[in-house]
Amino acid sequence: MPNVTYICPDGEREEVEVPVGTSIMKAAVSHGIESIVGDCGGSASCATCHVYVESHLEKLPPKTVNEDEMLSDAASEVLPNSRLGCQVVMRDDLASLVVRVAPGQW
Repeated sequence: MPNVTYICPDGEREEVEVPVGTSIMKAAVSHGIESIVGDCGGSASCATCHVYVESHLEKLPPKTVNEDEMLSDAASEVLPNSRLGCQVVMRDDLASLVVRVAPGQW
């Protein structure tokens, strides 16, 4: 099973096995990574799962218009590697994905 390394705002790193087809937001929430809120449950309508993709960014599909709009309202600075965790769905070719959780989710 592929894994994701989450780097929390406090620098703590947590590696989680994420089933293919599961969003990295859902995996984080189900594993108790409290720095990812996922308030809307994964419908890309709150930006409380904002992450900075540190690896494999080129393998991700482009942001949708809706994801881009949600990120524009994110609490933390939006960078070129910003994504909503609910919109990043695990695939085998994303194994060893590394994401840094944005420091402010509210």
